[in-house]
Amino acid sequence: MSERIAEVRAHYPLAKVEIWAQDEHRVGLRPILRRVWAPKGVRPVVRVRPRYEWVWVYGFVQPATGQTEWLLLPRVNQALFEVALEHFARAVGAGPAKRVVLVLDHAGWHTAKALRVPDGLHLVYLPAHAPELQPAERLWPLCNEGLANKLFATIEELEERLAHWLRQLQDEVVRRLTDYSWWPGAPDECLSV
Repeated sequence: MSERIAEVRAHYPLAKVEIWAQDEHRVGLRPILRRVWAPKGVRPVVRVRPRYEWVWVYGFVQPATGQTEWLLLPRVNQALFEVALEHFARAVGAGPAKRVVLVLDHAGWHTAKALRVPDGLHLVYLPAHAPELQPAERLWPLCNEGLANKLFATIEELEERLAHWLRQLQDEVVRRLTDYSWWPGAPDECLSV
């Protein structure tokens, strides 16, 4: 990873370089159950009605700052991943003056041969079968907390609640979970990995 970051800096010496991570997570109408506090002798009740409709959360995180970008899409595939990349590139201002190194896992839609990558983004892949190295994996427990012990009548209702929850997440909370000690730090800093 550090070689790729150094390569991007060498090719674009006047551009600002940021390092981000990305992953996807599936949530749906199947309830997420958590333990809850209740008065002694009172058994808490959580209504459930499992159904199998899903939405995918595309999460982009800059671990050094905790800044996040979110996108909710109906599934994962190459075409929708390209949409997510376009949305992300516009949101963070990637282009000639700002280069973004985006760290991904080896999902099939991430590594597709015909994948269109927007100008300003440079994809770097983590070793296969190593989710513990992906800072974006740490976003999903936070994502689930906003949905725990709740029953949603429709997927649209779930999406609305999820979008509201994700907008409330504070950068500092995200940074504490995703800023690994070995991760390249501040946007224009490069550490060995």
